[in-house]
Amino acid sequence: MPSRVPIMSLLAGCLASSVVLTGCADSWDRTREAPAPIGTPGAGFIPTPAPSPEATILPAAGSWAGVHPAVGYRVVLLTAGDDPATRALVAAVQAWAATEHVDLRMVHADDDHVGGITQAMDAGGDLIVVAGNDLIDPLALVSANHLDQTFLVVGAELAEPTENVTAVDWNGASFRGAGLGMSSTYDAASFTPERCAAAIRAGAAAVLSDLTGVVLWID
Repeated sequence: MPSRVPIMSLLAGCLASSVVLTGCADSWDRTREAPAPIGTPGAGFIPTPAPSPEATILPAAGSWAGVHPAVGYRVVLLTAGDDPATRALVAAVQAWAATEHVDLRMVHADDDHVGGITQAMDAGGDLIVVAGNDLIDPLALVSANHLDQTFLVVGAELAEPTENVTAVDWNGASFRGAGLGMSSTYDAASFTPERCAAAIRAGAAAVLSDLTGVVLWID
């Protein structure tokens, strides 16, 4: 009979890390192919002709509503910061995951941003959703070297995203990294529950529809 590690030892191992991965004792199978999405986007979601890499597109309001992840789609929510905007984004992603029956795990990377990104990639999810301006500069460094990992940034964007990084922004958001400022005036009040919910749904629909490497502007 195989030996068993005491439960308290497992918990201690999880909590000892400065980056906490919810459910760290259970790793996903990285060899699994992501399940096919359900539904298709509505008119006005995917522009014609196809957008160029790094393009900003303006999908029609609600055109993403018909696209859903398959039950059990694996998402890692990578987050840093405790400001109201980040908390609103985290709450929206959690609500979306519960509604869509997504298998959601979280990485809190407040103390080690690059380490958090690495741990999120190592988890083996189908998608990493990024929430928190503190992660933008580290993500710009890491994502370009891991093109096989899909990222979705909500409420911010990378200045020069690669094909594996999709972002969702609006007037009042769009942080692009230290020293680059905003492409619109930052307004924490614009991170309403409704706006954040639209961001995760629109962004997930884009990723599931293979519309990646672009910025979706949802105003």
